[in-house]
Amino acid sequence: MLEFIIKLHPEISIKSKSVRKRQTLLLERNLKTILGQTDEQVQVENLFDHLTVRSAKPELRQTLIERLSCIPGIVSFSEMQSSQFTDLHDIFQQVQAVYQSQLPGKTFSVRVRRQGTHSFSSLDAERYIGGGLNQQVASAKVQLKQPQLTIRLEIKQDKLLMMTEHFNGMGGFPLPSQSDVLSLISGGYDSAVASYLMIRKGLRTHYLFFNLGGPAHEAGVREMAFLIWQKYSLSHRVKFVSVDFAPVVNEILQKIDNGLMGVVLKRMMVRAASRVAQSLGIKAIVTGESIGQVASQTITNLAVIDQAADSLMLRPLIYQDKQEIIDLARQIGVEQLARSMPEYCGVISKSPTVNAVLSEVEHSEIFFNMDLLQQAISQAKVLDIRTVEYQAEQQITAVAIEEVLPVDAIVLDIRAPEETELSPLQLHNHQVVEMPFFRLSSQFASLDQTKQYYCYCDRGVMSRLQAVVLQEQGFKNVAVYRPTS
Repeated sequence: MLEFIIKLHPEISIKSKSVRKRQTLLLERNLKTILGQTDEQVQVENLFDHLTVRSAKPELRQTLIERLSCIPGIVSFSEMQSSQFTDLHDIFQQVQAVYQSQLPGKTFSVRVRRQGTHSFSSLDAERYIGGGLNQQVASAKVQLKQPQLTIRLEIKQDKLLMMTEHFNGMGGFPLPSQSDVLSLISGGYDSAVASYLMIRKGLRTHYLFFNLGGPAHEAGVREMAFLIWQKYSLSHRVKFVSVDFAPVVNEILQKIDNGLMGVVLKRMMVRAASRVAQSLGIKAIVTGESIGQVASQTITNLAVIDQAADSLMLRPLIYQDKQEIIDLARQIGVEQLARSMPEYCGVISKSPTVNAVLSEVEHSEIFFNMDLLQQAISQAKVLDIRTVEYQAEQQITAVAIEEVLPVDAIVLDIRAPEETELSPLQLHNHQVVEMPFFRLSSQFASLDQTKQYYCYCDRGVMSRLQAVVLQEQGFKNVAVYRPTS
């Protein structure tokens, strides 16, 4: 039996009893929803100050650990063994049976948390168990500061909980304890990390994409949104909204003064975002803007941009340096995809203003045809994020998805280099060509076009989305390889 004890984020623990109860109930429900997709028989128990998870399938250990580390509201969790005990010496003997083989040559400490009425204190238990283990293993040494091994025990009434391995969670609040937000996502580092931070804060995060780069741009951004949702907010359905902003950009290029183009583009985006948010009943918009990162993100320009918004603007990265953002992107598993995403700036000013004057910007917008903005909003595509795979399949009606490859097929492994290195695709009867998805659009044309190619990736999402892009570029000799196992 696999057993885990789940610790709440500290901010939950200091809330009032009613708020804390609501938060733990949300977390309990989310655990059942997410872990239940891995193990239908998983058991989740809510004990107010912590939760426990039990599974009768030890082969799912690593999958459950990965899932638990990505659920908002969990500050840490530990794999544990639970048992009954009679007295302090009985506790020592049980701990000795589990840890004695791990102690030779190591420094260690014993940490005990105790609840209930006992004849000993937590300090008494730590000294008794630690001293006993030190006597039994001569090469081990008790060290209270920075030991190599920390033995964590919890004693609750007549139950002993031994923490055999400790893991960090993502912290924050359970979804959706803090309402909904609409995140402007471009597929790059900033918007991806900003979306993650909102999820971590307990906000159900929907995605709004302004398409400036055509099908290839949308395919990549859909994959990014899908990845963030699947990894960090799988417990709740969210929307992915795509707005074709090419006509708006063209109008800006024709009607707006060169130095004001960037600010006006951002104002058009927040106008559109506000209206989309209102139509979805969402009160706040999230962006990945950071002070001084580009010309449009000076304090003066951000103030002018905000004047166009009818919704609350949230900027979780406002004080972060670029390297800090990239480091966090790497930590949450989106760095590779964000790094491969092309930059679609929409408009590029030779001398962009860093001190926009609101009255001048508003005057320049008099010449902008606002009907184009409204038309773009009215034609927005609103998708359930869970249907990203389905939508991709529907789009590639002329492209086959094969489980068994033809004899002369060539497989394109489009996974990132890190993935192919860890788990190379090996097919005995077919040639495999490694071509990362972020190089596919530029390099596919250089391949022998008399051959038939089959895109492959682990989850099957990116291979389908990239097949869409290649088909729309006019290539008919591409399909998707989805093996049966």
